[in-house]
Amino acid sequence: MRSSYREEDVKILLKDITGIVRPQPTEERERLIQSGRHYSEMLPVEYVPSPAYMEAYREALAAYAGATAEAVAALADRVRERRGREVTLVSLARAGIPIGILLKRRLKQCFSMQVPHYAVSIIRDRGMDDNAMRYILDRHPAGTLLFVDGWIGKGAIAEELKRCVRAYPGVSPELAVAADPAGITELCGTHEDILIPSSCLNSTVSGLISRTFLREDVIGPEDFHGAVYYGELSEADLSYEFIHTIEREFPKKQETGKKEGGNIPEAEKQVWKDRGMDEVREIAARFGISNLHFVKPGIGETTRVLLRRVPWKVLIGAGREQELAHIRRLAQERGVDIVRYPLRHYKACGIIRKMDDL
Repeated sequence: MRSSYREEDVKILLKDITGIVRPQPTEERERLIQSGRHYSEMLPVEYVPSPAYMEAYREALAAYAGATAEAVAALADRVRERRGREVTLVSLARAGIPIGILLKRRLKQCFSMQVPHYAVSIIRDRGMDDNAMRYILDRHPAGTLLFVDGWIGKGAIAEELKRCVRAYPGVSPELAVAADPAGITELCGTHEDILIPSSCLNSTVSGLISRTFLREDVIGPEDFHGAVYYGELSEADLSYEFIHTIEREFPKKQETGKKEGGNIPEAEKQVWKDRGMDEVREIAARFGISNLHFVKPGIGETTRVLLRRVPWKVLIGAGREQELAHIRRLAQERGVDIVRYPLRHYKACGIIRKMDDL
């Protein structure tokens, strides 16, 4: 699979389907999804964001690179503590890849660990790429595999992962993420809903690759899941700028290789005891939404709703307006209502529009 990442940073186990599948406009995709077509059978049109939005992205990167770096560093500490030195990172494409690269670099910096790093596809309701998993398991012990994603929203992919790994004896379903406001995993950098700046953009901060694709007329039984390489966006590619910006903000290496406060405080765990899914159900009830897939909580998921779906409303917690400038900018560009709402676990939540209502 072509990408703008170097293979020393990640080996991407995807089939390059560039030029084979026509990307579709957002509203066309949304109508098909809501009429029963699976999202993995289509690809969105990707574009260079407006100058105003790019300004908001750069502001977000400057403001939250430090928090993201702290989260990745804390995650590296927990990985070393729980998994030891023999680790094979398996990032979930696409959002997991930049965090996986940063985690790989932090493990090397702090613990002198040289860990392999792969990227594979997992698709909600369709499962994990079995060919990619067999490729990795032919080369590495099952017990060393550690799955990595950027963040957890509701936990749908974490549940999909649990279901899928039952087919691979010895492989743990544990998911490592920078941020987990849903309270799903302890192997995270923070349970706070932090702004991870890579969530603000699509392929231009993810190695110029699309989200993953699975349709039997294009992906054969021996193929990896597919993706498109957006070479036409190469002049707008910020993938390594993002990596280097976060890397520069890593906290200084401790002599023990262990950052003080490596365990998640009990008080923080208690805050998330009722878990994000309870709040998602409350939001759905409050706004009369019967399909929980239409409720996308968290900064990262809200951003993706605004970039890739047809949004109805965006909920923002009190006092978060300045912090979430990129979300406000995107909502204004797309004419989406912003509602102040007393969120507990999350700082923002995107709600997808029912296409029947248009």
